Amino acid sequence: MKVVITIIGQDRVGIVAMASTTLAANSVNILDINQNIVNGFFNMVMIADMSGATISLKDLQQLFKDKGQAMGLEIKVQHEDIFKAMHRI
Repeated sequence: MKVVITIIGQDRVGIVAMASTTLAANSVNILDINQNIVNGFFNMVMIADMSGATISLKDLQQLFKDKGQAMGLEIKVQHEDIFKAMHRI
């Protein structure tokens, strides 16, 4: 199962490290990363594979929600199918 992780917030040191370390600690493989910073605002989209994960999607969502709140970021983890359905025109 693939998931789409979006991270938005004020740019600061450690955002990418937090996200990648969290995924690695739970055996979630990063497939693709797209990141940009515009005028101090950080925006990143990651595609990750959870087929070997040691954590459920629900628990990963809660984990990133907690980490996002601690760092002042909005972090969403969505199943690939939900993400596609939400962004279909």
